[in-house]
Amino acid sequence: MYQGYSSIRGTLLSPTKILKKEKMTLSLRSDKDRGDGTARYVLSGEGAGTIFRIDEKSGDLHATQRLDREEKASYTLQAQAFNKITGLPLEPATEFIVKIHDINDNEPKFTKAVYTASVPEMSDIGTFVIEVNATDADDATYGNSAKLVYSILQGQPYFSVEPETGEIALSNMDREVRKEYQVVIQAKDMAGQMGGLSGTTMVNVTLTDVNDSPPRFAYSSYHLSTYESAEIGSTVGRIKANDGDEGENAEMKYRIVDGDGKEYLDIITDETTQEGVMVIKKKLDYESKRVYTVKVEVTNTHQDPSFSDLGPFLDTAIVKVTAKDVDEPPVFSRPQYVFEVNEDTPKGIAVGTIAAWDPDATHYPIQYAIDQHTDPERLYHIDPKNGSITILKSLDREVSKWHNISVLASEINNPHQRSRVPVLIKVLDVNDNAPEFAMIYETFVCENVKAGQLIQTISAIDTDDPLVGHKFVFTLSSMNPNFTIFDNEDNTARILTRRSGFNRREMSVYYLPVVISDSDYPIQSSTSTLTIRVCSCDATGNMRSCSVDALLLSAGLSTGALVAILLCILILLMIVVLFSALKKQRRKEPLIISKEDVRDNVVSYNDEGGGEEDTQAFDIGTLRHPEVIESNKLRRDIIPEMLFPYHRPSPMKECADVRDFIISRLQENDTDPFTPPYDSLATYAYEGNGSIAESLSSLESSVTEGDHEYDYLSNWGPQFKKLADMYIGKDTGVAN
Repeated sequence: MYQGYSSIRGTLLSPTKILKKEKMTLSLRSDKDRGDGTARYVLSGEGAGTIFRIDEKSGDLHATQRLDREEKASYTLQAQAFNKITGLPLEPATEFIVKIHDINDNEPKFTKAVYTASVPEMSDIGTFVIEVNATDADDATYGNSAKLVYSILQGQPYFSVEPETGEIALSNMDREVRKEYQVVIQAKDMAGQMGGLSGTTMVNVTLTDVNDSPPRFAYSSYHLSTYESAEIGSTVGRIKANDGDEGENAEMKYRIVDGDGKEYLDIITDETTQEGVMVIKKKLDYESKRVYTVKVEVTNTHQDPSFSDLGPFLDTAIVKVTAKDVDEPPVFSRPQYVFEVNEDTPKGIAVGTIAAWDPDATHYPIQYAIDQHTDPERLYHIDPKNGSITILKSLDREVSKWHNISVLASEINNPHQRSRVPVLIKVLDVNDNAPEFAMIYETFVCENVKAGQLIQTISAIDTDDPLVGHKFVFTLSSMNPNFTIFDNEDNTARILTRRSGFNRREMSVYYLPVVISDSDYPIQSSTSTLTIRVCSCDATGNMRSCSVDALLLSAGLSTGALVAILLCILILLMIVVLFSALKKQRRKEPLIISKEDVRDNVVSYNDEGGGEEDTQAFDIGTLRHPEVIESNKLRRDIIPEMLFPYHRPSPMKECADVRDFIISRLQENDTDPFTPPYDSLATYAYEGNGSIAESLSSLESSVTEGDHEYDYLSNWGPQFKKLADMYIGKDTGVAN
């Protein structure tokens, strides 16, 4: 049994602190060791051979290096004794524990190097600010090496610290005196005794603002000045109150509470600079008042009721504004003038009078003038001295109801100082225009109309503007057998028929004069003519046609008949031209005089024909000898789409007369189905039998010595008129 193994008999021979570390020497001895040097000690376990070393002969255990309890507080080792000679163990290995005893070799350390805290100013004494905390690496269970005590090194008398917990509290402080504080806190071990180790930390404390300071003006009164010509809303000056608070607690508002200038001045708050801006509320007048005084009050926008015991949070000051004189332009008695004048007012009559004066103390005389740009027609004139406006030209309300002119007033001594005023002249109406139809009426009457039937309702307009409204009276200028008028007494009238049945052939258009009168003074009247067309209508009164051409077509007049009428007119024109060209005519020329016949016959058609051998296309012999009866044969110049049975009528026996000849030819063309579908023009040169003019040829007229009667138109004109009338009467059924 080894001595000290079972009970760990080792003893700490010389514990020594070296650089905050521990060094020890421990002696181990086995009971089997006889002391003859045959025993050998062997060490194993934690740190064996490195941290701990054992003397093989004596069994002394040594620490080879400094030990740190904060790194490892204990080590577990095994020691065993062997016989050097036999190498056999003298006894079993024994385990033992080496514990490192603590020494105060670590100073306290705070969890933060710098702490930050804030607290409202004016807080109560002892108000908690922040808690600081420090730690010590030494063994808190062994001695006082880790027992800490907190103290304040800097920050008194404003702050205090709880020694055991590290809680920092404050005393009564004013932020306006000092806003930020730096507090130094110390933590010391060994319960604060001498020789203990310590550590420190910094605590930055900021006092937050509360609205505990009212605004205050720097002066009891302020003096400002501005020109009397300053515009409304312009700035006069600025004043500012001081407030020790900050942020929203320093926001202020200004207002005028009293003073004789309260009506003319106003104050607004500049939210950026917290200044009171004095502005013009109403135009100042140097001549009437030189100094304007107001009392200005300033208060905090946000007030804290907790500090109501400190008194009212407001201040007042007197502000005096001096108006400075300027040379002002003339001032009119009114901002604008409105005059009325009748449109029949004679020239030279006054419309009204303008008045202006110099507002300055000098009271310079004023002269007046009309801005010609506003009166381009030069209708008005103003007296430059007394401001009386007169008429230069006649006025017409129907041309312009209002005249807007500008009148200028300027100082005689300083023409640059001038002002203008609008003058509105209303032209009053005079009944000088007669009423007339309100529109152009398209009126018609049916042929089958009954007596008393309404054909048109008419109304009137008048450019005049009476005060009580228009009242028109409608009448006919004279008794009319066909139509009558009925006044509805509401500025309209009805046109009625007086008889039944109208005939377009007899009269296609009627003109009805209507007299329209007004009721104003003097009474004006006019006559307007209503055009009434006669039209064909159906049984319900709806118009179908009103033209005369439609009437002729409806009577059965064919297109060929119309062409014949036009042909007759053309022949008459040709005869007139021919008679005017002839100078002399003695005898009748034969129908065919020779091959050199100078007369031309022109026939226009679209078929070329068969050349010289084609004699069927057109036979001119018919024009020269109408008595010859042509054979009934088909034309070869046009191939008809279908053949119609046709019998060409024989010429009239009494065709010697031109009338019979033309009628015969017209009938042939009208009834011939083989005539071209296009229009053709044929010139018939047959003079007719028994012409009193004999031949129309001018040949041999020059050899006649005596004068010849050339008044063929007077002889032939009645015959052609009779011919046309007879033809129209026969063909259309219209009476001559």
